[in-house]
Amino acid sequence: MSVTVALAGWLLAAGTAGAAALLGRELARRGELVARACHELGGPLTAARLGLHLVGRTSQAAGQRLVAIDGELCRAGLALEDLHAARVGRRVQERREDVDVGALLVQSVMAWHAFAVASGADLSLDGPPCRAVVRGDRLRLAQACGNLVCNAIEHGGGRVAVGARADGQRVRIEVRDSGPGLPAPVPELAAHARRGRGRRGRGLAIASEIARAHGGRLAAAPSARGATLTLELPRPRPGA
Repeated sequence: MSVTVALAGWLLAAGTAGAAALLGRELARRGELVARACHELGGPLTAARLGLHLVGRTSQAAGQRLVAIDGELCRAGLALEDLHAARVGRRVQERREDVDVGALLVQSVMAWHAFAVASGADLSLDGPPCRAVVRGDRLRLAQACGNLVCNAIEHGGGRVAVGARADGQRVRIEVRDSGPGLPAPVPELAAHARRGRGRRGRGLAIASEIARAHGGRLAAAPSARGATLTLELPRPRPGA
């Protein structure tokens, strides 16, 4: 009888420990979803606030700047929706449409220009306009580009160049800076942030997951100086 009782007690303890471990992992996952939503809320609001100050000081490209600010406020709205969905361990479902890559980059550079000025960085578009189109969620792709640009300004600095080119069936978006370079490979930085051990890699983790959700990837390209991050996305197939 004592053996049976002991066995039952051991099984109960093991089951309790297993349930506690599962609950801990689920709480950690939801906590990371909340942290990401908060991260995505803070960045666009900062860019919008600084952008509005810049609009107030100059009328140059005011219309374009206001469009970019509106885009950042839409990103902030999406972050709030993600924050609400994080309560049940979800994110807002993606909305697919044709996205003009060139227009997306113009908007990202315009939106983060004031933040670059305030940070002492020189942010600009690089190369001829990219006229390629990708299929995806416009706001999620804006999140990915915004995170790469913000990271380059905040952690790289100097000259930050944003460009894109179509290469066969893929589009490559590049963000280059002239800072000290990445402290670790992109997957390591992203994984570090996923485990809740650092804010720096969270933007890269978000951009990486958005790229994968769109059938692409985020990678670091060879660079003689600073860091060059490349967001690769597939182009839609003809007739698709």
